[in-house]
Amino acid sequence: MIAETVCSAVSAAGLGIAAITAYRKRFLAAARIAAYSLVPIGLVMTGVVEWLADTAFSPTAWAGFGVLGLAWALFATTRVVERRRGGTRKERRAARAADRPEAAAPAASAPSLGQGGQGSSRPASRPAAASRGEDDFSDIEAILKKHGI
Repeated sequence: MIAETVCSAVSAAGLGIAAITAYRKRFLAAARIAAYSLVPIGLVMTGVVEWLADTAFSPTAWAGFGVLGLAWALFATTRVVERRRGGTRKERRAARAADRPEAAAPAASAPSLGQGGQGSSRPASRPAAASRGEDDFSDIEAILKKHGI
């Protein structure tokens, strides 16, 4: 009974504010305020407020909300773990299958994921780390000579 009275008072106050806003020639804002202020009285008329009041004082309902919260926490936890591991179970199986050498077709001449042959779009790798230092400096020297430095 108190909840219905409070909702009715909130709706009446909201409609009063909407009327003042409309008087100031702000009709769009007044229409929005009126819409928001009609929601509480609509909830009272449909019986939602009475159902909420009965639910608020029911231990069974609160236990149900606790179970729903636990279910949500389990869903969230499993999503976090799944993202850290790298995807769903199907994606992990596909990745493991791709890592195996027998993933290539039996009649294929070279593994499909190995070093590229003729149609490879990756450039050939540089020689080992022994000449890596010289390559770095030669590239820098070429750039400096190009700019006249």
